[in-house]
Amino acid sequence: MEKIKTLGALKKSGHIYKSVKEEIRQNLIARLKAKESTFPGIIGYDDTVIPDTERALLSRHNILFLGLRGQAKTRMARQMIDLLDEFVPIVAGSEVNDHPYEPLSRYARDLVAKMGDDTPIEWLPREARYGEKLATPDVSVADLIGDVDPIKAANEKLSYADERVIHFGIIPRSNRGIFVINELPDLQARIQVALFNILQEGDIQIRGFKVRMPLDILFVFTANPEDYTNRGSIVTPLKDRIESQIITHYPKTLENSLLITEQEAAVHAEQQEKVTMPDLIKRLIEQVAFEARASEYVDKKSGVSARLTIAAFENAVSAAERRTFLHGEPSTYVRVSDLQGIVPAITGKIELVYEGEQEGPLQVALNLLDKSLRTLFAQYFPNPETFKKRKAGVQDLNPYRPVIQWFDAGNALQLMQDASDKEYETTLRKVTGLPELVEQRFPQANRPEQLLLMEMVLHGLAAHSLLSKKSLENATRFSDLLGTMMNFSTSEDPEDDEEL
Repeated sequence: MEKIKTLGALKKSGHIYKSVKEEIRQNLIARLKAKESTFPGIIGYDDTVIPDTERALLSRHNILFLGLRGQAKTRMARQMIDLLDEFVPIVAGSEVNDHPYEPLSRYARDLVAKMGDDTPIEWLPREARYGEKLATPDVSVADLIGDVDPIKAANEKLSYADERVIHFGIIPRSNRGIFVINELPDLQARIQVALFNILQEGDIQIRGFKVRMPLDILFVFTANPEDYTNRGSIVTPLKDRIESQIITHYPKTLENSLLITEQEAAVHAEQQEKVTMPDLIKRLIEQVAFEARASEYVDKKSGVSARLTIAAFENAVSAAERRTFLHGEPSTYVRVSDLQGIVPAITGKIELVYEGEQEGPLQVALNLLDKSLRTLFAQYFPNPETFKKRKAGVQDLNPYRPVIQWFDAGNALQLMQDASDKEYETTLRKVTGLPELVEQRFPQANRPEQLLLMEMVLHGLAAHSLLSKKSLENATRFSDLLGTMMNFSTSEDPEDDEEL
């Protein structure tokens, strides 16, 4: 390839011209036959989005990825670069990547006509054959397709009737490659209309020039269904010209969601050495996203991005790391109480409906955490609801009875968010019956795991209304539920309640 520097040498090498879509089709077929992953790192789409995309590429279709935010639409498009040939020849100096066999621009046609087999060629790498544009209301036809360049006309002393005064936009410059328009509905309708002929015939028109350039491009568009109602829409004739519309989705299982978060979370190497992230905490974080997607307070049209759990994961690790600096500890592990530190990651990643706005972003985030704790608690411990319904004679079978009785006796527990590991353990072991409950159910658990499960029991009982839990600025306070209710009902001064 390095020796092939002219059109004549290219012809002698036996090089065959292929369109971009044909090129991608052949490379995809080779991958499928070799049983290689087409879109590595894309998790949860193996039986849905990826097969649909492969079928569309085999059919040489332009593609529209339709889905809520954070569903890997752009990432899928960018990975298509790997399905292009490593290098392709172009006419040297071409603005629109003219193939030497099929020159499109006036510049390339004139050069080939003048120099023939001596026409110089260059080799374009696959990474340079990808163009991407975020659709915004200020995008113009000139940005996408091109316009007359008066400076070029003046410098080269060209007439405005000369085709060479054209300055090509990003789409012609992406010729023989992949071009992506993100958030297509945000593009003004009149700009979308300008794409009709490009998709159907490959024609472009610039300021009245009769330019026929059958562009060789794979178009990939992304869109959010929210856009159809809130900001714009895809005009019907354009949508009709996009051959394959592929619906994306959020992870359907907690396991897939876990894999995505661990893959994407940017945890510093120093944090990895100092902080252990228990599996229970990972699952609690993922469950927050599942609860948010089902919550009546969260706008379902907007969606809940995987970025929520990624940011929450990073915040939880950093909350534990911060404690090591405060107490000079060499290492630690993430606790349930550290999840107070992920609230900013939740409030910034969800769109609330009217009822959610009334409740307040902070309270909605805390509610989502409580729901996650309740859901996960039932997977690790017996459901407390089953013991509420039992007769008094069999209450001794309730494994939570000693713990609840300890709080019934007037005791309270305050877990400081920044407590050292030693203080954390000492505080939890005060509760009668709590260590024994965990040891009985999880005899193989090590000491940090036991402490985490002990804290989980307290949060789980509070989620089932068997204990009172109050979130303070830097602590969580557990106490007797009935005593707390009585205190609130008899207290005349709100400040008295703060002393519980």
